[in-house]
Amino acid sequence: MAITKLEDGRWFVDVEPIKGKRFRKRFKTKGEAQRFEASVRAKLAVTPEWNPRPKDARRLSQLIERWYELHGHAITSGRRRRNMLLFIAAKLGNPIAQTFTVSDLVALRKVELEEGALPRSINVRYSYLKSIYTELRRLGDIDYGNPLDTLKPLKPQQEVVSFLSKAQVATLVSALRDYSTFPHLALISEICLATGARWSEAQRLTWPMVRAGCVVFANTKSKRVRSVPISQALQDRLEAYFTKKDRFPFCREAFARMVKRCNIELPRGQCTHVLRHTFASHFMMNGGNILALKEILGHTSLNMTMRYAHLSPEYLQDAVRLNPLSGCL
Repeated sequence: MAITKLEDGRWFVDVEPIKGKRFRKRFKTKGEAQRFEASVRAKLAVTPEWNPRPKDARRLSQLIERWYELHGHAITSGRRRRNMLLFIAAKLGNPIAQTFTVSDLVALRKVELEEGALPRSINVRYSYLKSIYTELRRLGDIDYGNPLDTLKPLKPQQEVVSFLSKAQVATLVSALRDYSTFPHLALISEICLATGARWSEAQRLTWPMVRAGCVVFANTKSKRVRSVPISQALQDRLEAYFTKKDRFPFCREAFARMVKRCNIELPRGQCTHVLRHTFASHFMMNGGNILALKEILGHTSLNMTMRYAHLSPEYLQDAVRLNPLSGCL
């Protein structure tokens, strides 16, 4: 019994609301004893450390699905990210999410590096995994800390931006225009070269998004809508296409084959993105403004755009004028 009457007439409370939390006390009246017991049990309901949640036994894949249900579905690339994370979970053996440790992920990272994965790609994927715990804790779905908080990203070697020369652009565009199997292939490529759009942005373009000499890109990676001017010739070609078709079909692999056919060698993972790099690089080489380029590309940070700054004719020219050999040779 939680409350018993002692031989001396007093009342004894012996209550253990949870294992390891036991309270004993004597009172003169039964009412006082009952109130004490009630207060102890009430504290159990409102004090987290008195009422700990049972251990979370969900697997990592279940946590990923929960993240997608609560948050990921609202992200532009949420489904793709979910599939990527489920693939990582499978490679890890789908561990218990709460007992998963940094050392488990570091071991997988070592294997992926040995298999030839790029450090930057690994960093991106693992940051997505880390954000799963952060977001679910913010939403109150988990009550434990992020087991990946101590994971430090790899420091990749800074890559030189690859872009096409004017001769390569001419060769590629000519080959694409002659490729009758996919007549829209040249048009998508020219949109990227003329506006700096990502391939996916250009491929999603529809006629209502072409307005008064500009193309409007929506549902972008940065979540920002941006408008970029185009030439009348390109607008006329878009109008001619969209009078017959509603949208562009998927054709990324066909583009990759044409790049290979033109004997253009590119770094891994740059097949379509090289068009965006080519626009930005030539924009700066022709004297363009770095801030204007940031807006055209839709970058959220100027740091992202600065990778093209060195291509400006005036970039760091003081190094030539002010070095100690200036005027001596």
